[in-house]
Amino acid sequence: MVRRRRALVFDSGLGGLTVFARIAEARPDLELVYAADDAFFPYGALGEAALVERVGAVMDDLIARTAPDVVVIACNTASTLVLPPLRAAYPHLPFVGTVPAIKPAAEASKSRLISVLATPGTVARDYTRALVRDFAAGCEVTLVGAADLAGLAERQLRGEPVADADVAREIEPCFVALAGRRTDQVVLACTHFPLLISHFIRLAPWPVAFVDPAPAIARRVDSLVAAGGPAGEAGRPFAAFFTSGRPPSEPLRKALRRLGLVATSAGERAAAD
Repeated sequence: MVRRRRALVFDSGLGGLTVFARIAEARPDLELVYAADDAFFPYGALGEAALVERVGAVMDDLIARTAPDVVVIACNTASTLVLPPLRAAYPHLPFVGTVPAIKPAAEASKSRLISVLATPGTVARDYTRALVRDFAAGCEVTLVGAADLAGLAERQLRGEPVADADVAREIEPCFVALAGRRTDQVVLACTHFPLLISHFIRLAPWPVAFVDPAPAIARRVDSLVAAGGPAGEAGRPFAAFFTSGRPPSEPLRKALRRLGLVATSAGERAAAD
């Protein structure tokens, strides 16, 4: 029996769900699997060597379980480090990474003031600074390392309260006024951050464009995976793996169901071959 094309979407936590949703919208024919390495969330707490080793081990298991046709690393921190070794280990399997959308933000900016809202680990990476140098040379770029924002996004999706003051404190450095100009583009350089977009819009001191990388990732997946297998939409629910083994809270379970996902225990296969 010919099976559907399959995409594996991977993140350290729940932020990759923002990417998952865009892929599901763009390619309803794909069979999708979501995997969160929540046992080691957040990845910014790991050293570079430990992160590469951890993601490699988890990915070996997930690829063996799910036999994907494409893998999406829906995490900026991981993408800057693990893509080269993963591509070397699996030369015939396409991997799609997540990088800060600095180029489109710079192209769209009228004020030439843009900010990159990221985790501290992403801000510290030479890769991020190279993107600024290569694609935003005509702009003044503010790099903002938000230490707590990904955790706040996780809390909200799990149904826990998130205070406006905590979100406002994290995003405040993004808004720069200089010589009559103001920041007009804020790059969301962590897939968790769009989970808080309603807070960002409401708390922003002036309107800006918040640049989400998920649509571009979905387009890249679409370009890499040819249509194939049975016609029509893929059957749901899809499987969601959580490496911690902790059962999701009821609010999170509902959020997963809205995306067509159901939590799957580590001992089960994510999908039939």
